[in-house]
Order: sequence, then structure tokens, then C-alpha cells
Amino acid sequence: MSILNSKVPSGPLSEKWTKHKNDINLVNPANKRNIDVIVVGTGLAGGSAAATLAELGYNVKTFCYQDSPRRAHSIAAQGGINAAKNYQGDGDSTYRLFYDTIKGGDYRSREENVYRLAEVSANIIDQCVAQGVPFAREYGGLLDNRSFGGVLVSRTFYAKGQTGQQLLLGAYSAMNRQINRGKIKSYTRHEMLDLVIVDGKARGIIARDMVTGELERHSAHAVVIATGGYGNVFYLSTNAMGSNVTASWKIHKRGAFFANPCYTQIHPTCIPVSGDHQSKLTLMSESLRNDGRIWVPKKQEDAEAIQQGKLKPVDLAEEDRDYYLERRYPSFGNLVPRDVASRAAKERCDAGFGVNKTGEAVFLDFAAAIMRYGKEVAAVEHIENPSEEKIRELGEKVIETKYGNLFQMYEKIVDENPYKTPMMIYPAVHYTMGGVWVDYNLETTIPGCYCAGEANYSDHGANRLGASALMQGLADGYFVLPYTIGDYLADDIRTGPISTDLPEFAEAEKNIQEQLDKLINNEGSKSVDHFHKRLGKIMWNKVGMSRNEKGLKEAISEIRELREAFWKDVRVPGDYNEVNPELEKAMRVADFLELGELFAIDALHRNESCGGHFREEYQTEEGEALRDDENFMYTAAWEFKGDPGKAVLHKEELNYENIEVKTRSYK
Repeated sequence: MSILNSKVPSGPLSEKWTKHKNDINLVNPANKRNIDVIVVGTGLAGGSAAATLAELGYNVKTFCYQDSPRRAHSIAAQGGINAAKNYQGDGDSTYRLFYDTIKGGDYRSREENVYRLAEVSANIIDQCVAQGVPFAREYGGLLDNRSFGGVLVSRTFYAKGQTGQQLLLGAYSAMNRQINRGKIKSYTRHEMLDLVIVDGKARGIIARDMVTGELERHSAHAVVIATGGYGNVFYLSTNAMGSNVTASWKIHKRGAFFANPCYTQIHPTCIPVSGDHQSKLTLMSESLRNDGRIWVPKKQEDAEAIQQGKLKPVDLAEEDRDYYLERRYPSFGNLVPRDVASRAAKERCDAGFGVNKTGEAVFLDFAAAIMRYGKEVAAVEHIENPSEEKIRELGEKVIETKYGNLFQMYEKIVDENPYKTPMMIYPAVHYTMGGVWVDYNLETTIPGCYCAGEANYSDHGANRLGASALMQGLADGYFVLPYTIGDYLADDIRTGPISTDLPEFAEAEKNIQEQLDKLINNEGSKSVDHFHKRLGKIMWNKVGMSRNEKGLKEAISEIRELREAFWKDVRVPGDYNEVNPELEKAMRVADFLELGELFAIDALHRNESCGGHFREEYQTEEGEALRDDENFMYTAAWEFKGDPGKAVLHKEELNYENIEVKTRSYK
């Protein structure tokens, strides 16, 4: 075990980033033309990084497995993006955003990275407005804000329920400009399958053309991984079905440490599971918790009657409803952080108060907000003595303006009108706070290999606050990586092009070809999905919302057995020299089957509860997470040693010099 060097600059917290930018090496514009950078992943982090690096003059190659960067999973983000602009005049500031993020992460993130994130957040909004992102605006013309969980201010900028889509289109437009200039070569329908290291430095990748099946060698002076999170290790999650861990896991096996894999976020407002037929889950934006009130019946017999369809939720009297978040957390109410809201929902459902057929759902009710907004509109429009129907009509129009596409999406999936009856929601796997370990420069433990966005671990600790994913992805891509990668590339101005004929490229390609051959020629009897679903059930039941020592040890053993069974009995139809989605899935599930074991090992070693990591043995009398700051205030970074079960733990101690560490409370 070693103590990791995060390369955080010295000096006062508020001056570190400015000082660092002044101290690091720069690359002459004329020399940038001779330097190549590969960016794997073209979502918000990868797209913004590629566009900015190309604008600076580097030669950039981008890779994505979709047919267009516009299909990156970033497009699915609904609710908004945080920034400390304080348009509302409600006391927000860079420090307040920094404080809320550290606290929301349960004091398990690197202080200096989080402050930098808060510091550059305001620049992101200006950048995106300049690109034409249509943020919602107030009557006076200023950008509008709304609140998200874990904060007492309104700092979330949004574009209805399509914020991720609009931000991605901004980054994609910036990329297209550089593609047109010839500074970006875009490789769509290409999947990275290995990292190539030459003389200890990342010098390229092996990618598979998913249309022809051909393996390709691509060289560069530096490689950036921005391929998102690994939530699909659970099979059912809010992630796109194609989202995977492969790029991150491949660089992990080449020497990049993997940090805090057990820190996975369970989002409280997802449409509940409806059966074994599902391949993914759908998220209802956290922004809905601004106006929706979460409740279950107070009486178990009422819950059972609702489950059986004998009682409608709208017919249940107000005094018979338990608004449990407002009851337990009066200061934050329905806007407590995601991990807190998720555990509270699970507790109520486990106690027998769930409201769907399976007993695993709670209500998200907009009736009170509809009537409140309706009365406001009636007053503004001077409508005297409006009927209740008129008030409801006016209020529904306000809700439709704020959340219309989300309500429409819910009705299409569930076939119930959420304006007339409460939504049903339940927690589901959403975001992964863990990921590839990076230092202050976003460089992994492999020189020349960088990692940005959700793929790295750096900013969210043990729990991410809502609307901070888009903030981190764009901060990394637009405002951090373009500075820090130059410090590394300044040593490469005389290197010249990297040849793909080097033996390291040949060896990496040979290794991938052998894996593909093994899968294609395996005479198994079970589909790839068969193994993925089994892995997902192990993960959800024993490594999911709550964990314990017995279950984690069982999970480790069961995942190892499942991995052995996969390589013996998986059947992959078709060939590798063609379009073959089953082969693509097989490669990804093979990586999930290794990550799943490390995930459980990490959860087992951390004998505490914090944020999204909840060990049943470590909780307060009130059922809240019980941290152990004396023994576990560190980032756990794992080094691959040939097998997930043999991974070696390295620690990065977390020191808080500018913030008071205390028990997290939202009461």
C-alpha cells in the first residue's frame, strides 16, 4: 500500500487554482499543431474537452460507440446544472456551493477539487449561454433557477426537463466546428477495447470498428477517458443500455487505480420496476421534488387497499397521509439529498407502507402545488372567487410549463395522468461517484492518461448532489483539462508522431483479438443477458441500497462463480467481422463481472456508512449513516494485480482545512 500524491498546489484554498494555472507549463500554439490527443467518449465531459482542445490547436481524435455524439447518455439528464451565480439573491456563493458539495458527499471528497469546481461553475453558464443553450428565463430576462436536494438556495439552471440534451447540443456544436476545421477526427461506432502504453506513457488505444468488426490502432501523445459511469453493473439502472465500464476498466487493468467503486448513487425518484421484462429504468427528475410532496399512507391497511386497487390515493384524507420526509427532516423536507431520500423510501416500503402491487413505491404528489400556483395566477389575473376547478386548471398550466415533458413521459410509461393522481416512484441505481482515481490535474496513475466527468471519482465523495453531474462534466472539459493536460504535453513538443507499428500496439491488438476469438468460438448455451441479469440481482440484493458483511462476502463468492460460468457457458452468435451487438455486450459484461467483485470488496473493507455506501452494521439509532472519520477518512484506490480479488489498496488521506467536519444533518 502507498499514500497517493494528489499533486494539490500549495497556498490558500481560494488561490490554489489560479496559482496552479500560473505555475504550470504551457505549449506554444505552433507546437500544439504537432501534438495529438485521443478523447474516448463524447458526452458532456468528452465533447467539451475535445472541442476546447481542438480550439486550442491540438489534433484531436474522438471515439464513441454511438452513431453520433448526440446520443451520449448526457442527453438524458433532466433537471439542471448548478452554478454559484446567486441570481436569486438568496445568499449563494462559491463557498456555499463548495460547502454544500462537501457536506452532500458526506466528507469523502477532495477539498481542493471541489472548491475549484465551485469556482469555475459560473463560467460554465456563460460559456453555454454564448453557445445558445436555451436556459429558462425569468420575466425580467435573467436566467431562472430552481432548488435541488441538499441545499437551501436556488442555484440550478435548467432548460425545462431537457437540460442535458441542450447542454450536449452546445458541446456537440462546438465539436462540429472543429470537425469542419479539420482539427477533430470523429470516429463514431467505434469502441475502445484497450489502452496502449509505450515506455510507461499512454500513447494510444485499440478500437473496434463496430460496423466492420475491424480492430484499429490509434496513436496519440495523450489519452483522455470520458466514458461515464458504471451503474449498469446492476443491469437495471437509469443509465442507457449501452453505458458500460469497459474503457475505465481497461485502463485500470493497465495500471490506473480505481477509486471508491462502492460509492454508487441510488436515485429516489425513478419509475418503479414493473417486472422481469425490463431492460432499464426511467428517471423522474429530482427537480420534481421542488413542488411534489412525497408520502405514503399512515395506516398499513390503507397501503394494502391501495396496492390491491380498492382505494385511490386521491381519496385518502390528508390526515391519513404520512409526508415522511417533511416529518423526519423539517429543515430540508422533500429536498433532502438523494441518499437520504432513497433510504427513507426503502424504510417505509420495507415496513409495509409501499403503494404499488409489489409494495415498492411511494407517492410523489403535485396536488398542493397545483392549487397553490392556481391561486397565485388567479390573484395576478384578478379573477374574483374562482372555482376550485378553475384554480386547478390554472395551476396545471403552471406545472406544465415547468415540468411538462416529464409529466408527459411519465404518462406514456405508466398510463396514468400525474396531474390527476400522484406519481409512483422508488429508488434505483443512477450515478456512480466512484471511478478512475485522478490527481488535481485529472491525470490517472498512468502518465499521459487523463480521466474526466463521471468516469473519474474526484468531486462528489460518497454522494452526489443533484445537478452537479453536468457541472463537473463541463468544468472538467471546458475549464480544467485544457489547462492541466498542457503541463504534461509540454514535454512532447519534439516527440513527433507516435508510430502504430510499435510492438506495444501489436501486443495490445493481439490480446483483444484473442478475447474476441474466445467469445465467438465459445460453445456455450446461455445468452449474454442471462449472465448480466444474474449479476444485477446479486448486486442489487447484496451490494445495493444497504449492505452487510454476510451479504457482501456472499456476493464476492457468487460473482466469482458467475464469472467462471460466463466464460464457460456464454453463447455469442455471429462473427466478429460484422455488426454484432451480442459480441459488444459480451465484452462489456465480462468487464462488469470483474468490476462487480471489486465493488463488493471495496464495500466490505469500508466498515462505516457514508453517503451512498450504507452498511447496516453502522447506523445511528434513527437509521442514519454512521461515519468512522478516525479510520476511514480516505479515498480507497485499488491497483489491479491480475485478478479483482487480488487488488491492492492504496489510500489518499482526506484533509479538511477549510471546512468543519461534522455529522451530516438535514433536520
